[in-house]
Amino acid sequence: MAVTDARALSISEAASATGLTAHTLRYYERAGLMLDPVDRAESTHRRYSERDIDWVVLLTRMRKTGMPIRLIRRYAELVRAGDGNEEERLALLEEHRRGVLRQLE
Repeated sequence: MAVTDARALSISEAASATGLTAHTLRYYERAGLMLDPVDRAESTHRRYSERDIDWVVLLTRMRKTGMPIRLIRRYAELVRAGDGNEEERLALLEEHRRGVLRQLE
């Protein structure tokens, strides 16, 4: 489901678009896994942007590889910090990959 800035998604729509529950989306936000705070409508209901949805899809893929929340949180912190730490991001991902490959052996 494509999301435009003019058409942000409610939490139930975001849950449907990502295949997650509203509870999981709230948890990701509370756990510090989102890149930015999720926007709120005047009614205080969450409004998910296309960028939010894309990020949640990435988080979901990381979780499916067995990546622990603490590593995902660290990765999100690095992304939020901006350019200049790409080598550290890559090292984190490569370390996790090595762990997954060891488990598969």
